[in-house]
Amino acid sequence: MFTDSHCHLSYPELAGNLPAIRTAMAEAQVDRALCICTTLEEFEEVHALATGYDNFWATVGVHPDNNDVREPSLADLLERAALPRIVGIGETGLDYYRLEGRSIADMEWQRERFRVHIRAARQTAKPLVIHTRSASDDTIAILKEEGEDGSAGSAGGVFHCFTETAEVARAALDLGFYISFSGILTFKSAQDIRDVAAFVPMDRLLIETDSPYLAPMPYRGKTNNPSYVPFVAKQLAVLKNTTVENIADVTSHNFDRLFTGVMA
Repeated sequence: MFTDSHCHLSYPELAGNLPAIRTAMAEAQVDRALCICTTLEEFEEVHALATGYDNFWATVGVHPDNNDVREPSLADLLERAALPRIVGIGETGLDYYRLEGRSIADMEWQRERFRVHIRAARQTAKPLVIHTRSASDDTIAILKEEGEDGSAGSAGGVFHCFTETAEVARAALDLGFYISFSGILTFKSAQDIRDVAAFVPMDRLLIETDSPYLAPMPYRGKTNNPSYVPFVAKQLAVLKNTTVENIADVTSHNFDRLFTGVMA
Protein backbone atom coordinates (compact mmCIF):
# COMPACT_ATOMS: atom_id res chain seq x y z
CA MET A 1 0.00 0.00 0.00
CA PHE A 2 2.58 2.61 1.11
CA THR A 3 6.07 3.15 -0.34
CA ASP A 4 8.85 4.84 1.62
CA SER A 5 10.87 6.48 -1.15
CA HIS A 6 13.86 7.45 1.02
CA CYS A 7 15.29 5.83 4.14
CA HIS A 8 18.68 4.96 5.63
CA LEU A 9 18.30 1.44 6.96
CA SER A 10 22.07 0.92 6.94
CA TYR A 11 22.54 3.54 9.67
CA PRO A 12 23.35 2.11 13.09
CA GLU A 13 20.14 3.45 14.66
CA LEU A 14 18.17 1.10 12.39
CA ALA A 15 20.49 -1.63 11.09
CA GLY A 16 20.54 -3.54 14.37
CA ASN A 17 16.76 -3.57 14.62
CA LEU A 18 15.82 -4.60 11.10
CA PRO A 19 13.57 -7.61 11.93
CA ALA A 20 11.38 -5.49 14.22
CA ILE A 21 11.31 -2.67 11.68
CA ARG A 22 10.19 -5.04 8.94
CA THR A 23 7.45 -6.39 11.19
CA ALA A 24 6.30 -2.84 11.93
CA MET A 25 6.33 -2.02 8.23
CA ALA A 26 4.12 -5.00 7.45
CA GLU A 27 1.68 -4.04 10.20
CA ALA A 28 1.54 -0.45 8.86
CA GLN A 29 1.06 -1.68 5.27
CA VAL A 30 4.35 -0.18 4.13
CA ASP A 31 5.12 -2.59 1.33
CA ARG A 32 8.36 -1.17 -0.09
CA ALA A 33 11.33 1.06 0.73
CA LEU A 34 14.21 2.63 -1.15
CA CYS A 35 17.47 2.38 0.81
CA ILE A 36 19.67 5.39 0.18
CA CYS A 37 23.45 5.35 -0.09
CA THR A 38 25.42 8.36 1.22
CA THR A 39 29.04 7.15 0.95
CA LEU A 40 30.94 4.64 -1.14
CA GLU A 41 32.13 3.13 2.12
CA GLU A 42 28.58 2.12 3.08
CA PHE A 43 27.51 1.04 -0.40
CA GLU A 44 27.99 -2.70 0.12
CA GLU A 45 25.79 -2.64 3.22
CA VAL A 46 23.08 -0.64 1.46
CA HIS A 47 23.22 -2.90 -1.57
CA ALA A 48 22.97 -5.97 0.66
CA LEU A 49 19.64 -4.71 1.99
CA ALA A 50 18.28 -4.50 -1.55
CA THR A 51 19.55 -7.91 -2.60
CA GLY A 52 18.54 -9.54 0.67
CA TYR A 53 14.89 -8.45 0.69
CA ASP A 54 12.52 -8.44 -2.25
CA ASN A 55 10.74 -5.23 -1.16
CA PHE A 56 13.89 -3.11 -0.79
CA TRP A 57 15.81 -1.31 -3.52
CA ALA A 58 18.92 0.86 -3.29
CA THR A 59 20.81 3.80 -4.76
CA VAL A 60 24.48 4.69 -5.11
CA GLY A 61 25.87 8.11 -4.27
CA VAL A 62 27.81 10.33 -1.91
CA HIS A 63 25.92 12.93 0.13
CA PRO A 64 27.06 16.55 -0.33
CA ASP A 65 27.67 16.95 3.41
CA ASN A 66 30.23 14.13 3.49
CA ASN A 67 33.67 15.62 2.88
CA ASP A 68 35.97 13.17 4.71
CA VAL A 69 35.03 10.16 2.60
CA ARG A 70 36.13 8.56 -0.65
CA GLU A 71 35.39 10.91 -3.51
CA PRO A 72 33.27 9.18 -6.17
CA SER A 73 34.53 9.10 -9.73
CA LEU A 74 32.18 8.68 -12.65
CA ALA A 75 33.52 5.15 -13.04
CA ASP A 76 32.77 4.38 -9.38
CA LEU A 77 29.15 5.38 -9.81
CA LEU A 78 28.68 3.66 -13.17
CA GLU A 79 30.13 0.39 -11.90
CA ARG A 80 27.85 0.26 -8.87
CA ALA A 81 24.79 1.54 -10.72
CA ALA A 82 25.01 -1.50 -13.02
CA LEU A 83 24.51 -3.91 -10.12
CA PRO A 84 21.13 -5.60 -9.50
CA ARG A 85 18.46 -3.60 -7.65
CA ILE A 86 20.30 -0.26 -7.88
CA VAL A 87 17.59 2.06 -9.16
CA GLY A 88 18.87 5.60 -8.59
CA ILE A 89 21.88 7.89 -8.32
CA GLY A 90 22.31 9.74 -5.04
CA GLU A 91 21.79 11.01 -2.48
CA THR A 92 23.47 13.92 -4.22
CA GLY A 93 23.09 17.67 -4.53
CA LEU A 94 24.29 20.76 -2.70
CA ASP A 95 24.21 21.86 0.92
CA TYR A 96 25.43 25.32 1.99
CA TYR A 97 23.66 25.21 5.37
CA ARG A 98 26.77 24.27 7.36
CA LEU A 99 29.59 26.22 5.75
CA GLU A 100 31.58 26.17 9.02
CA GLY A 101 33.69 29.18 8.12
CA ARG A 102 33.91 28.34 4.42
CA SER A 103 32.55 30.56 1.67
CA ILE A 104 30.18 29.38 -1.05
CA ALA A 105 33.10 29.71 -3.44
CA ASP A 106 34.98 27.19 -1.27
CA MET A 107 32.28 24.61 -2.01
CA GLU A 108 33.36 24.05 -5.60
CA TRP A 109 34.28 20.45 -4.66
CA GLN A 110 30.63 19.91 -3.76
CA ARG A 111 29.40 21.35 -7.04
CA GLU A 112 31.82 19.17 -9.01
CA ARG A 113 30.68 16.08 -7.07
CA PHE A 114 27.09 16.94 -7.98
CA ARG A 115 28.02 17.20 -11.66
CA VAL A 116 29.64 13.76 -11.55
CA HIS A 117 26.42 12.28 -10.15
CA ILE A 118 24.30 13.99 -12.81
CA ARG A 119 26.54 12.60 -15.55
CA ALA A 120 26.26 9.12 -14.06
CA ALA A 121 22.47 9.41 -13.95
CA ARG A 122 22.32 10.49 -17.58
CA GLN A 123 24.63 7.70 -18.73
CA THR A 124 22.72 5.02 -16.82
CA ALA A 125 19.23 6.50 -17.38
CA LYS A 126 18.60 6.20 -13.66
CA PRO A 127 16.93 9.00 -11.72
CA LEU A 128 18.70 11.38 -9.35
CA VAL A 129 17.87 11.56 -5.65
CA ILE A 130 18.57 15.20 -4.85
CA HIS A 131 19.34 16.86 -1.53
CA THR A 132 19.39 20.65 -1.56
CA ARG A 133 19.62 22.93 1.45
CA SER A 134 20.35 26.67 1.37
CA ALA A 135 21.63 26.06 -2.17
CA SER A 136 18.57 25.90 -4.40
CA ASP A 137 19.73 28.47 -6.97
CA ASP A 138 22.97 26.60 -7.65
CA THR A 139 21.19 23.24 -7.57
CA ILE A 140 18.75 24.29 -10.28
CA ALA A 141 21.45 26.05 -12.31
CA ILE A 142 23.79 23.05 -12.34
CA LEU A 143 20.98 20.68 -13.32
CA LYS A 144 20.21 22.92 -16.29
CA GLU A 145 23.89 23.28 -17.22
CA GLU A 146 24.23 19.49 -17.25
CA GLY A 147 21.23 19.06 -19.52
CA GLU A 148 18.58 18.16 -16.94
CA ASP A 149 15.76 20.20 -18.42
CA GLY A 150 13.03 17.58 -18.67
CA SER A 151 13.67 16.90 -22.35
CA ALA A 152 14.45 13.54 -23.95
CA GLY A 153 17.65 12.14 -22.50
CA SER A 154 17.13 13.72 -19.10
CA ALA A 155 17.58 11.41 -16.13
CA GLY A 156 15.04 13.24 -13.99
CA GLY A 157 14.58 12.27 -10.39
CA VAL A 158 13.25 13.57 -7.11
CA PHE A 159 13.94 16.48 -4.78
CA HIS A 160 13.77 14.54 -1.53
CA CYS A 161 12.68 15.79 1.91
CA PHE A 162 11.52 19.03 0.36
CA THR A 163 11.93 22.11 2.58
CA GLU A 164 12.35 24.87 -0.01
CA THR A 165 9.97 27.52 -1.32
CA ALA A 166 7.13 27.20 -3.79
CA GLU A 167 9.36 28.93 -6.36
CA VAL A 168 11.97 26.19 -6.00
CA ALA A 169 9.26 23.55 -6.28
CA ARG A 170 8.01 25.16 -9.50
CA ALA A 171 11.55 25.19 -10.91
CA ALA A 172 12.05 21.52 -10.03
CA LEU A 173 8.70 20.57 -11.53
CA ASP A 174 9.53 22.52 -14.69
CA LEU A 175 12.68 20.38 -15.03
CA GLY A 176 10.55 17.23 -14.81
CA PHE A 177 11.41 16.29 -11.23
CA TYR A 178 9.20 14.80 -8.53
CA ILE A 179 8.88 16.30 -5.04
CA SER A 180 9.03 14.12 -1.93
CA PHE A 181 7.77 15.12 1.51
CA SER A 182 8.87 13.74 4.86
CA GLY A 183 7.62 13.84 8.44
CA ILE A 184 8.41 17.57 8.52
CA LEU A 185 5.05 17.98 6.81
CA THR A 186 3.36 17.08 10.13
CA PHE A 187 5.30 19.57 12.29
CA LYS A 188 3.27 22.46 13.69
CA SER A 189 5.90 24.93 12.51
CA ALA A 190 5.85 23.70 8.90
CA GLN A 191 2.84 25.50 7.44
CA ASP A 192 4.97 26.88 4.62
CA ILE A 193 5.94 23.34 3.61
CA ARG A 194 2.31 22.23 3.79
CA ASP A 195 1.44 25.10 1.46
CA VAL A 196 4.01 23.83 -1.03
CA ALA A 197 2.71 20.28 -0.74
CA ALA A 198 -0.81 21.51 -1.44
CA PHE A 199 0.51 23.12 -4.62
CA VAL A 200 2.51 20.17 -6.01
CA PRO A 201 0.45 18.15 -8.54
CA MET A 202 -0.63 14.71 -7.40
CA ASP A 203 1.24 13.02 -10.23
CA ARG A 204 4.58 14.42 -8.97
CA LEU A 205 4.27 13.56 -5.27
CA LEU A 206 6.31 11.05 -3.30
CA ILE A 207 6.39 10.32 0.44
CA GLU A 208 9.35 9.31 2.59
CA THR A 209 10.64 9.05 6.12
CA ASP A 210 14.34 9.98 5.65
CA SER A 211 14.65 7.68 8.66
CA PRO A 212 16.24 7.50 11.16
CA TYR A 213 15.65 11.27 11.09
CA LEU A 214 12.57 13.52 11.14
CA ALA A 215 10.00 11.25 12.74
CA PRO A 216 6.51 12.60 12.09
CA MET A 217 4.06 13.65 14.74
CA PRO A 218 3.21 12.03 17.14
CA TYR A 219 6.71 10.48 17.20
CA ARG A 220 8.72 13.66 16.70
CA GLY A 221 12.06 13.44 18.51
CA LYS A 222 12.14 9.65 18.40
CA THR A 223 14.03 7.42 15.99
CA ASN A 224 12.17 7.32 12.71
CA ASN A 225 11.64 4.20 10.57
CA PRO A 226 9.71 3.32 7.38
CA SER A 227 6.63 2.15 9.29
CA TYR A 228 5.91 5.81 10.07
CA VAL A 229 5.50 6.93 6.45
CA PRO A 230 1.67 6.58 6.64
CA PHE A 231 1.66 9.64 8.92
CA VAL A 232 3.09 11.68 6.05
CA ALA A 233 0.40 10.25 3.78
CA LYS A 234 -2.30 11.20 6.27
CA GLN A 235 -1.15 14.81 6.32
CA LEU A 236 -1.07 14.89 2.53
CA ALA A 237 -4.58 13.46 2.40
CA VAL A 238 -5.81 16.41 4.47
CA LEU A 239 -4.01 18.90 2.26
CA LYS A 240 -5.32 17.31 -0.94
CA ASN A 241 -8.83 16.69 0.41
CA THR A 242 -8.67 13.01 -0.40
CA THR A 243 -8.29 9.68 1.35
CA VAL A 244 -5.13 8.18 2.80
CA GLU A 245 -5.69 5.18 0.55
CA ASN A 246 -5.67 7.44 -2.50
CA ILE A 247 -2.42 9.09 -1.40
CA ALA A 248 -0.89 5.64 -0.87
CA ASP A 249 -1.98 4.51 -4.33
CA VAL A 250 -0.89 7.69 -6.11
CA THR A 251 2.51 7.99 -4.45
CA SER A 252 3.27 4.30 -4.97
CA HIS A 253 2.29 4.62 -8.63
CA ASN A 254 4.51 7.71 -8.92
CA PHE A 255 7.39 5.75 -7.39
CA ASP A 256 6.87 3.01 -9.99
CA ARG A 257 6.74 5.53 -12.82
CA LEU A 258 9.89 7.36 -11.71
CA PHE A 259 11.86 4.12 -11.52
CA THR A 260 10.27 2.44 -14.57
CA GLY A 261 12.73 0.16 -16.30
CA VAL A 262 15.22 0.06 -13.44
CA MET A 263 13.31 -1.81 -10.73
CA ALA A 264 14.81 -5.27 -11.22
